[in-house]
Amino acid sequence: MTHRIWRRSNDPVFRIAIAIVAVAALVGVRATLPEAQPRATFAAEIATLSEPGGYFDTDNLISNERSYLEVLPDLEQRAVHGGAYIGVGPDQNFSYIAHVKPSIAFIVDIRRDNLLLHLLFKALFEQAHTRIEYLALLFGRPVPGDVNAWRSLPIARLTDYINQSRTEPNSVDELRARLDRVVKGFGVPLTADDLATIDRFHRRFITSGLALRFESLNRPAQSYYPTYQDLLVETDRNGRQGNYLASEDAFQFVKSMQARDRIIPVTGNLSGPSALANIGRTMTAKGETLSAFYASNVEFYLQREGSYLRFVNNLGRLPYTKHSVIIRSIFNRGMGIGSMSEIQAVEELVSQSARAR
Repeated sequence: MTHRIWRRSNDPVFRIAIAIVAVAALVGVRATLPEAQPRATFAAEIATLSEPGGYFDTDNLISNERSYLEVLPDLEQRAVHGGAYIGVGPDQNFSYIAHVKPSIAFIVDIRRDNLLLHLLFKALFEQAHTRIEYLALLFGRPVPGDVNAWRSLPIARLTDYINQSRTEPNSVDELRARLDRVVKGFGVPLTADDLATIDRFHRRFITSGLALRFESLNRPAQSYYPTYQDLLVETDRNGRQGNYLASEDAFQFVKSMQARDRIIPVTGNLSGPSALANIGRTMTAKGETLSAFYASNVEFYLQREGSYLRFVNNLGRLPYTKHSVIIRSIFNRGMGIGSMSEIQAVEELVSQSARAR
């Protein structure tokens, strides 16, 4: 039996039971993470670290990189763990974060819309105690009864539930109002247009369901673009599922990071004058070094516009070690075969750039 999205989550007995289970599940995770910072600090850090937003011709609600998990074995082999994580784009970052387990993460994107999308994700993490709840809220589906029974189930069972469930307009409207209240509670100054954008993004997930794909404004969708369901069930080079929603432990780690305001969305250009520099100063002040920098295929665009060396200079000013890596995706558009993902040591990239000058 299913229930409306809000009804069971507002049942006091249910909420107490879920809270007890969630606390038990997070004991090990919380013991390794810094304490939460004041909520006002979260909003202040976003304001301090960010640059003015820029334009990119896509909503980028989900990744178009089917290959994003290929690099997980390489991260293990190179002992990339802890420290500070930096990434671009939407929620593929959470899968890298769940794997690397940094102390703090910064999600940097030239589009302010990406910051708004991550505020939506943050609100969903705050409201969901388990990954099945998170998926149900993300796609506007009823939260199933006995959510704890779903904790150990494979991701395919969760996607089956989402695909077989139906939305109820009144439930969705109440869910949207509730999430807007949560988002406003983060303390980030938001305009009416910002809230309308967050609403539009969430309703895209709800309307499209797991069939949602990456879309560009001025470019046709490619046949190799994965759906959200494809991304959920994707595997690494060793055939292991690695999405942050493929296991309860991975989800709970990211949820714990979000609860402590340790995943900070930032508006900024990777080759810009201040965002990465500000992040570097914050890392130094916190005593953190770079673990992984997920750049997607942004380097391609920076090279095309002639600002790539500024990015490498910004990268070289971050506190990094011999274990720090950059994760990139490469698209062979001429072949139409989608993306490949690779890793390079930051030290090597910075050195190569210096020798080439």
